Amino acid sequence: MQHHEDKLHRKNSIFSKVQDYIGEFIYGGIDGSVTTFAVVAGAAGAQLDSSVVIILGFANLIADGFAMSVGSYLSTKSEIDNYNKHKNIEYWEVEHLPEKEKEEVREIYAAKGFEGELLDQVVAKITENKDRWVDVMMKEELELQEESKSPFQMGLVTFISFLLMGFIPLLVYVIDYAGSGLAIDLFLYSSVLTFITFAGIGFAKSYVTATSRLRGVFETLFLGGSAAILAYYVGVFLEKII
Repeated sequence: MQHHEDKLHRKNSIFSKVQDYIGEFIYGGIDGSVTTFAVVAGAAGAQLDSSVVIILGFANLIADGFAMSVGSYLSTKSEIDNYNKHKNIEYWEVEHLPEKEKEEVREIYAAKGFEGELLDQVVAKITENKDRWVDVMMKEELELQEESKSPFQMGLVTFISFLLMGFIPLLVYVIDYAGSGLAIDLFLYSSVLTFITFAGIGFAKSYVTATSRLRGVFETLFLGGSAAILAYYVGVFLEKII
């Protein structure tokens, strides 16, 4: 029975970690596709040549993708550093102010409804082991959970998803510039591909956030479309005055 519970706990832990990275991949993909398509839309509105669209698009992919990945890395690392800082403080307090910390444990569990002999037993059990004691104080007093995600991996996932999803609005322009000479409206086909991507990302996001699938799709379409429309008409305006 214990073996089965341990196995189930490991599976749940692995699933939770995978879900964390999937969530980061989705949000990185949203930013990549939205920002790159906004660049494409702005360039299309200004009637810029395909080569310029590609230059601006890839510059955005690399620069913004790297900036986002660094932001993700630093955000995750700061959470870990903050947790470790408070954990060290709790170890010091347990070591040097044990009676005060025991009283805090007592207050925490008294507030949960424990009383009398049972409360004494709970406090004694928790405080007999310093690691358990500190763990309880971190969760119950400070309401902090240990960060299990790797800062480097979070940054890498963000960068990869930004590049992959952000490349889609540029795809037809790259094919056209490579010599295929597509006899099509490049911006129209880029828009179609991008909005399909928006819909897919929105659907995936709703899975991670456990919200309505339809709502997730329409939210992403609306936000991405709004950014593109704004960028397009900024491009039109600038093309007329410059």
